Amino acid sequence: MRIGFMVNDVQTEQAGYTTIRLAMSAVNRGHQVWFMGSGDFGYNTHDQVHARARTVTGKKYKLSSTFINDLHGTKKSVSELITVDDLDILMLRNDPSQDVGYRSWAQSAGIIFGRAAMRSGVIVLNDPNGLSKAQNKMYFQLFPEEVRPQTLITMDRSEIKAFIEEQNGCAVLKPLQGSGGAGVFLVKPESKANLNQIIDALTRDGYVIAQEYLPSAEEGDVRLFMMNGTPLKYKGRYAAFRRLRSGDDMRSNIHAGGKLAPAEITDVHLRVAEIVRPKLVQDGMFLVGLDIVGDKLMEINVFSPGGLGSAQKFEKVNFCHAVLDSLESKVSYMGYYRRNFGNIEMSTL
Repeated sequence: MRIGFMVNDVQTEQAGYTTIRLAMSAVNRGHQVWFMGSGDFGYNTHDQVHARARTVTGKKYKLSSTFINDLHGTKKSVSELITVDDLDILMLRNDPSQDVGYRSWAQSAGIIFGRAAMRSGVIVLNDPNGLSKAQNKMYFQLFPEEVRPQTLITMDRSEIKAFIEEQNGCAVLKPLQGSGGAGVFLVKPESKANLNQIIDALTRDGYVIAQEYLPSAEEGDVRLFMMNGTPLKYKGRYAAFRRLRSGDDMRSNIHAGGKLAPAEITDVHLRVAEIVRPKLVQDGMFLVGLDIVGDKLMEINVFSPGGLGSAQKFEKVNFCHAVLDSLESKVSYMGYYRRNFGNIEMSTL
């Protein structure tokens, strides 16, 4: 297979990233991988999508650190202009929230050029048409209400305050745009004196999400991976882990100070996964991370969901193999369909 990985910036990729682990596993299976950043695409006069992309020349890798060194180096990597339309698979693994403000043009680059590549039969994952619906946290509100905390989205100070009062003075406030726990505040009755300042700080950047606070969040959350609409499982193990808070910080995000622990996937988690399954399939979401607290869904990560390495650490199996198995099946089926029925445009199989 020829697989393209679209990321924010190739030079900022790190050894522990899920994208790097997937690419290394693909190379070790004999596939060719190409990396391209948000600004590396083009559309030429022959109506083709092309990209300035980079690949590694090594054939087998044991360590992701070696792989990333080769990718970033000059001796064991190659940079050239490739025709994206000739790829078998294009994986959109950029995080638009990282480009808010100073690189706003980059937020939709993968979606725009991914849609164009689909016309030539490239399998684009996750589906750019689905991703276009998910460019902010409003997408979360389109999932069934029974798995969502009570939520208000507004810029109106009085509405926010009224919602907090309805929640007995305790609620979570965060920006509609953003990720990684940035700008997330837990409002308690004793923090009422600072409420105006918190609201002012959030509304400067746009709409605010006011959300019901779930007491079970004190125990952290569970990241459960979904693939093709079902919980990702390999060799009898679920791709999942638990994120715990550190000290008094309410955020469990790892780069916000959270800690990792093994996760025990229960019927409650599987029920949440089953409830969101139909929409994930409908929107062409191939690989997704669900963040679950108690019996509620706190977030759905459809842009570059990370943590497969963390799941592997606790479950002792390499979940990248399951992802590659699925990708190989998709390409095989696409080839069969083309041989028998001609060229088609599709993002997921």
